Amino acid sequence: MNHPKINITQKEVLSDNWYTLRKFTYEYQKENGDIETHAREAYDRGNGAVILLYNTQKRTVVLTRQFRLPTYVNGNETGMMIEACAGLLDKDNPEDCIRKETQEETGYQIKEVKKIFESYMSPGSVTEILYFFIAEYSEDMKTSEGGGLAEEEENIEVLELDFETALDMMKTGEIKDAKTIMLLQYAQLQLF
Repeated sequence: MNHPKINITQKEVLSDNWYTLRKFTYEYQKENGDIETHAREAYDRGNGAVILLYNTQKRTVVLTRQFRLPTYVNGNETGMMIEACAGLLDKDNPEDCIRKETQEETGYQIKEVKKIFESYMSPGSVTEILYFFIAEYSEDMKTSEGGGLAEEEENIEVLELDFETALDMMKTGEIKDAKTIMLLQYAQLQLF
């Protein structure tokens, strides 16, 4: 991080409980040469990967449903979210991470994944880059029921949905997760 128009003058950890919240004070040189001092907080939760499993023959996709506290405290009555399978990279590369997460969360053991793009999901406050993947699945790839890892306190329901039903759920607001919406729209344009 060394940009001639940005000078970080102070960095302090505000919280290091679940992930890390830092406050940065920095000088920013505007186009006219003036220098402004800003203070911003940035939440570092690591980078992640997400995947849409699809089957073009059956015209289906595999999604998950689980409780998400931040949505609950922001008005989602049940806190349940329907999402594409995703996870944090930890020390894995994105492809290894998403293969592992797919096995743990959905029970499908996929071999070939295709990266389609990467995106900052909330660049005003979160450092995370999310790597987006797709993979075709079939019943013979199902090796377990999925559901996540008990030691990670995951309680994940696996959903196999007709693709048109998933699109309708987006329209009705049953699917509100940004990464899932992006993947379903990609699938509508490129796969189905």
